[in-house]
Amino acid sequence: MNYNLNELQKKDKKPVFQELKGLVDAAGGEQRNLVVALLIMLLNTALNLSGPLLVGYTIDHYIQTKQFDGVLLFSGILLALYVVVFGGSYLQTRLMGSAAQRIVFGLRNAVFHKIQALPIAFFNQNKAGDLISRVNSDTDRLNQFFSQALLQFVSNIFMLVASGSFMLIINFKLGVVTVLPALCIWLFVNRLSPWVRKRNAANLESVGLMSGEIQESLNNFKIVVAFNRRDYFRKRFNKVNQQNYKTATGAGIANTVFMPVFSLFSNIAQLLLLIYGVYLIHEASLTVGLLISFFAYANSFYNPIRQLATLWTSFQTALASWDRISLMLGLSNDLEVVADGFSTGQGILKDTRGAAMDILEFREVHFGYPGGKEILHNISFRLERGKMYAFVGPTGGGKTTTASLMARLYDPLSGLVLLNGRDIRSYTPDERASRIGFILQEPLLFTGTVRDNILYGNERYTGLDNIAFMKIVEEAGLGELLAVFDKGLETAVASGGASMSLGQKQLVAFMRAFLRKPELLILDEATANIDTVTEQMLDRILDKLPSETTLVIIAHRLNTIENADEIFFVNSGEVVRAGSFKDAVEKLMMGKRES
Repeated sequence: MNYNLNELQKKDKKPVFQELKGLVDAAGGEQRNLVVALLIMLLNTALNLSGPLLVGYTIDHYIQTKQFDGVLLFSGILLALYVVVFGGSYLQTRLMGSAAQRIVFGLRNAVFHKIQALPIAFFNQNKAGDLISRVNSDTDRLNQFFSQALLQFVSNIFMLVASGSFMLIINFKLGVVTVLPALCIWLFVNRLSPWVRKRNAANLESVGLMSGEIQESLNNFKIVVAFNRRDYFRKRFNKVNQQNYKTATGAGIANTVFMPVFSLFSNIAQLLLLIYGVYLIHEASLTVGLLISFFAYANSFYNPIRQLATLWTSFQTALASWDRISLMLGLSNDLEVVADGFSTGQGILKDTRGAAMDILEFREVHFGYPGGKEILHNISFRLERGKMYAFVGPTGGGKTTTASLMARLYDPLSGLVLLNGRDIRSYTPDERASRIGFILQEPLLFTGTVRDNILYGNERYTGLDNIAFMKIVEEAGLGELLAVFDKGLETAVASGGASMSLGQKQLVAFMRAFLRKPELLILDEATANIDTVTEQMLDRILDKLPSETTLVIIAHRLNTIENADEIFFVNSGEVVRAGSFKDAVEKLMMGKRES
């Protein structure tokens, strides 16, 4: 399945109305607050629009006739109206500000939970920096839209429609003359909006790429310093920074193109109103008060258009951000739990022969990564319960890929992987994790303590205090490994295990997997960065594994496979039994020469 978000973004184009509906749906439980704020906004708009009419009425009936009592009365009415509008605006701002924060809080949770639910293939096809940009920057732009722009956008549209309607009702001909330039504005916006949105989307994508480049260079800074390649990463960063500069400039130009055009047509409308209005007064078809009211309504008509010039770019940016977020939320995990038995679409009936003896079976398995060539070709083998197996072969032969399929980090393109005689896809993630332990060549640790990392994903011992848990560790024979750390269980672990050596991280990962007592334990080059003495210590601990536990070792070093019950040679997408240890050595030497 293709999980590349940038590629999917280019293919997934929806109508603006559909995406606007999705943007409103993103408000979730805040829709009620949005409706209340909208009603307050409509009331404020109606009160604001009544002002010019009252002003025109006061001019014609009280100022021109010099009845100043009436002027004071209507001035008080106007003051009361504007006080109510002020109170409504304050309440509307409070409602939208808090609602926007809750919307973004929910969105960020949803995006993060979705990321956690997606398979390894998703992370292989997307840069971490781009994902961080979607979680942080894109949701923040939606926060700005919901808290500041949304109701202003709706309010301006309502003000626009209501002011235009008032002008057409008061004097249809003068109203048509005043509104006519707005048609030119609409045509201009309609033509340029897709271009503006495209520019903003390109800028958001470049921000994600720049974040990814920064993260990669910082994560690998030790290597950068060791090989003195600061110049290389400077050039790479300069390239993405230049790209971001170009897209940001393009987006900036696109976002400011509306304002001068709107101002031009607004001024033209004012000029037409003045010329035709004076003519109508001369013809006795219009009063001075109504002309002044008309000017006020014309301002109420064109000022929202000017504001929409700014809000429209915010709206386009919010839509571009929502595109990026909704695309991620719409993804699904292709590693679904399926019913055991007849394998869907493959026509292979479940066969439980040897299930009592076999812990794992590959049956005619083919596999290739998305967008790449096939790596494993028609692989079939069985692993018996309680035995030790070694998988050896040259670099790039497919050893780690085979181990990943054993743990169901990926699904085969065709064929079956059986665990305990069942299709491995029929196990839930929790069931599969409790049966399979996987120690990677470069294990990942989390911020916290050694104890936190050992107990990660293991609910069995989480309620124990350090004394009781230490007793469990000693009984499992792991006390020697824990002694490597200065403060034992309470040794602090920095983000990603940066405060520890690779060997120490592997020891923590080893203890984490061992205490789970899995039925199948996979060691993918797990001893590659451990000294010989510690490796011998690990061998003694592995001897204490339950007799029914099957051990799979992926290795380059030959001394780690001498005690294996059976050795498989992996090369060129094929997995074959190597026979004796001597045969395995010969095949490995030959494979290295060929590669």
